[in-house]
Amino acid sequence: MTTSVGSHRLPSDSVIPDPRRWWALSAVATAQLLIGLDGTIMNIALPSVQKSLDMSDPARQWVITIFALGYGGLLLLGGRLSDLFGRRRTLLVGLTGFALASALGGAAGGPAMLLTARALQGVFGALVTPAVLGTLAVTFPLPAERGKAFGIYGTVMGSSSGLGVALGGVLTDYLDWRWCMYVNLPLAVVAGAGVLYAVRPAPPATRVRVDVSGALLATAGLMALVFGFARAEPDGWNAPTTVGALTGGVLLLGAFVWVQHRSAGPLLPLRVVLDRRRGGSYLAVLSLAIGMFAAQFFLTFHLQNVLGYSPVMAGLAFLPMTAGLMLGVRLVSPLMARAPVRLLLVPGLLTIAAGLALLGLVRVDSGYWLHALPVFALVGLGTGWVLVTANSTATLGAGPYTAVAGAMVQTSQQIGGSLGTALLSTIAGTSAAAYLRAHHLSAAGATVHGFNVAGLGAAGFLCLAAVAVFLITGPSGSRRQER
Repeated sequence: MTTSVGSHRLPSDSVIPDPRRWWALSAVATAQLLIGLDGTIMNIALPSVQKSLDMSDPARQWVITIFALGYGGLLLLGGRLSDLFGRRRTLLVGLTGFALASALGGAAGGPAMLLTARALQGVFGALVTPAVLGTLAVTFPLPAERGKAFGIYGTVMGSSSGLGVALGGVLTDYLDWRWCMYVNLPLAVVAGAGVLYAVRPAPPATRVRVDVSGALLATAGLMALVFGFARAEPDGWNAPTTVGALTGGVLLLGAFVWVQHRSAGPLLPLRVVLDRRRGGSYLAVLSLAIGMFAAQFFLTFHLQNVLGYSPVMAGLAFLPMTAGLMLGVRLVSPLMARAPVRLLLVPGLLTIAAGLALLGLVRVDSGYWLHALPVFALVGLGTGWVLVTANSTATLGAGPYTAVAGAMVQTSQQIGGSLGTALLSTIAGTSAAAYLRAHHLSAAGATVHGFNVAGLGAAGFLCLAAVAVFLITGPSGSRRQER
């Protein structure tokens, strides 16, 4: 027996659950933790990496950028490959490749070897994440358990960036930056063993071929966008590299949409994205990523450069964001089977906006407990609230395109993070320079003022995004996820 939600048919509680489903959840959550940690674990280690490998300043930044290029650019293709060749097989290939790339990076003797390893980490990570989401979607079809499972996944996914910062600081200070790479090896072994034990093999799709033209256009277009946003802050928005990359990215993605509309076997059927619930979820996650960047980047500077925190202390200072995220997950998970999507996504976005508004009040002499901690807590709370809802909504009723629909969540987050990095850094830098010229105060005071302006701007954007999500997921798109 099934029940209807919108245009989808959902399984009723008569479905017999997989007895190993919670072991499968543990395995895929560990796999996603592995990928999520590497998005930020190298950030604090960069000064040590640069000194150890004698890297130039531009090459140093590529340690972060090249991972984002491989990961963000290939997520849609990774999702489709997972749907075609089986989630279990894709998970094992992705985890094995990620572990080998991490070992290569840890043993790097020069910049080229490290950058190659980071690029490969991004490529194999793009295989893992969509397969994780696809596995969760098919392993937990029952409404009573789906919210809890996606809540646990959302906690891992959302907290991994903050944990990556903290772990990177500890490993760099007490061991060596190379352990920021080597730490992936035991995690990959644990996740792989769990996948072998608990994730059921699924037969690969038959008589279906990969949409090669769509894959090439999507990958090239997403990589161009990520690259363009990454170069906007150091090179400027008017630089040929920035303008060329962003223009090329938009044109390539426009061609991708045209190809998908005409293709008999598209990489990403447009109906998947045009579903109002999914569309609102993707916009919410893109906006969330911009807000998370503002809180993480600006407060990292404030803690280390203004308050004088060590890398370890700065990393540990992020833990309230993880605690807030866990609370958000716990609060929203029971509501997912009862509340409309719009009433789950919008409060989360407004909570993040409130935290960013507090970021606009931080001053040079502001302490951690009264000024930084509330920002971390509110941003974490809203992040957990939105991520759980978006991931569950995106994969609900997507059928054979479950993994690629889920991959769009991470793609949205990658694009949002890249856009936030470029746009908010530019706003902060421009505001700081103007403030310094007008008031002739200390550089630290001007920099904090720039962060204030960018934080308030990000808060305003999140409020507008909340309104847009509310309208997109209107009465015909905001029906209850499950009953």
